[in-house]
Amino acid sequence: MGQLPMISPEMAAALRRGMVIPAHPLALTPERKLDERRQRALTRYYLDAGSGGLAVGVHSTQFEIRQHGMYRPVLQLAAETMRAHEAGSGAGVLAIAGVIGPTAQAVKEARQARELGYHAALLSLAALKDADDDGLIEHTRAVAEVMPLIGFYLQPAVGGRPLGFDFWRRFAEIDNVAGIKIAPFNRYKTTDVVRGVVEAGRGGEIALYTGNDDNIIVDLLTAYCFNQASGNKVRITGGLLGHWAVWTRQAVVQLEQANALMESGGDIPQELLTLAAQVTDANAAFFDAANDFAGCIPGIHEVLRRQGLMEGTWTLNPDEVLSPGQAEEIDRVYGAYPHLNDDAFVRENLDAWLA
Repeated sequence: MGQLPMISPEMAAALRRGMVIPAHPLALTPERKLDERRQRALTRYYLDAGSGGLAVGVHSTQFEIRQHGMYRPVLQLAAETMRAHEAGSGAGVLAIAGVIGPTAQAVKEARQARELGYHAALLSLAALKDADDDGLIEHTRAVAEVMPLIGFYLQPAVGGRPLGFDFWRRFAEIDNVAGIKIAPFNRYKTTDVVRGVVEAGRGGEIALYTGNDDNIIVDLLTAYCFNQASGNKVRITGGLLGHWAVWTRQAVVQLEQANALMESGGDIPQELLTLAAQVTDANAAFFDAANDFAGCIPGIHEVLRRQGLMEGTWTLNPDEVLSPGQAEEIDRVYGAYPHLNDDAFVRENLDAWLA
């Protein structure tokens, strides 16, 4: 394991402290081709907003990029833009590549990502619907031999599969696991992941990140203690989220506020719990919860289009569009929660990002 590419100790420590990591969308032209100018602008937006890393080639980037020969070009474009930002700011950026499919495909994608300078792979197991825990762990170890891993628990409702406590304990025992993004939209299953990490003895090593779009702020305000006598606690300290692909500057402020409060041990003020409910309501509009998330990617695009970062809401799948009434729901949350958007920040910087 010592010969494997590993996340640097400094980057691993930053990951554990907590980052905003947007799940990077895909900017397309009206002809549904990659819009490189606006794709770069999106990356610059996230980095200037204060994101500690980016996840590229994931669900929000549209899994279909693989069928369109766009996986490597999209990853390469983001990597180049991240490196340019690092050179200008001196701040490191954690580059995470989405890796999917059966073992041969996942290993191939991980190798491409490593060649392009990515630090870790966000590993989806959705394609292995019939594999048992032994098969899943064997698959995971094969990818971990190529590059460090961020585990990903995707809710079954959107293509994922159930993964129990025993699986997550064994997953956490793999040396090259740096973090886990938890997105089961289920508190019981979230607890399975956290307890698995703790019982594997890696509660202080593996970074825990929320992907629970319905519970973002509350996840960040929760400390888990599975043995009251020991008093040992672990926390979700950051998020890797499609939701944080919009209004990102405010997401950075929210994460900083939550982490500062949790580190101080202070009481959680009522206004933060109110904020949590408001963020969940906004997410319901963006992600089209009313229609079982059918418009989740176009919803992200619509917010970015209104801000001028995207030209339109086009996706690679022409049938993937805003649901009836979704635009009006986005209007509603814009009006209800003006403190949640970062439109002013985008206006001030948009010309530079698009240059």
